[in-house]
Amino acid sequence: MTERFDCHHCHESLFGKKYILREENPHCVACFEALYANTCEECGKPIGCDCKDLSYKERHWHEACFHCSRCESSLVDKPFAAKEDQLLCTACYSHEYSSKCQECQRTIMPGTRKMEYKGSSWHETCFICHRCQQPIGTKSFIPKDNQNFCVPCYEKQYALQCVQCKKPITTGGVTYRDQPWHKECFVCTACKKQLSGQRFTARDEFAYCLTCFCDLYAKKCAGCTNPISGLGGTKYISFEERQWHNDCFNCKKCSLSLVGRGFLTERDDILCPDCGKDI
Repeated sequence: MTERFDCHHCHESLFGKKYILREENPHCVACFEALYANTCEECGKPIGCDCKDLSYKERHWHEACFHCSRCESSLVDKPFAAKEDQLLCTACYSHEYSSKCQECQRTIMPGTRKMEYKGSSWHETCFICHRCQQPIGTKSFIPKDNQNFCVPCYEKQYALQCVQCKKPITTGGVTYRDQPWHKECFVCTACKKQLSGQRFTARDEFAYCLTCFCDLYAKKCAGCTNPISGLGGTKYISFEERQWHNDCFNCKKCSLSLVGRGFLTERDDILCPDCGKDI
């Protein structure tokens, strides 16, 4: 008795016919393609056993169907890109989706190293200092008038020099008496605290914080002994080489304010006329 050799699915004899093994079970070509062949993404037909099956991310194509969705050139053994489920050759992808270099205006090809800044792109080799023409790469740079400068070139060409330390001012700064200062260099002459953003005054062209100025130069109130700064419109009373804050110019006995009033003196004290009657 002759042993049978049949298709695992339809049981037709496979003697003298082409067959395909799947999990050690033989299948005729028709059954194998009907059961297991992948469907081509392009033409929608099964990819038969006699065809090359090209796949990308669980999608499959006939070799002849594996082409650019724009220009239809074959992508077999060529680099390609995918955009919204469409396959594109690098030329079509670059034309439609790649950015243009701000310097040379050529397309920045996919996979090429590039630099990006404020919505613009450059080839890495095109992102150069406007002054020295050297690639900036990952170094710090300063933009000015739509041009980019490495920090040394910017300092040489544009940066002001601090009056105090003589070094360039690249960011921020303070102007005092029409001269530029670093914020950290513009300090109180006495205590060395930064004056930027703080109220200050000057004496003999030297800047002081209000505390130091009052401690060093302000007259002392004869009433409370605290300094009278005179800054910001502060009013004070002066009499016989003595000074008082307006709020401190009061009768020694009854504390009546004597601002704009007549008064009497008894040694170092000031008195209102009524209290002075008792002298």
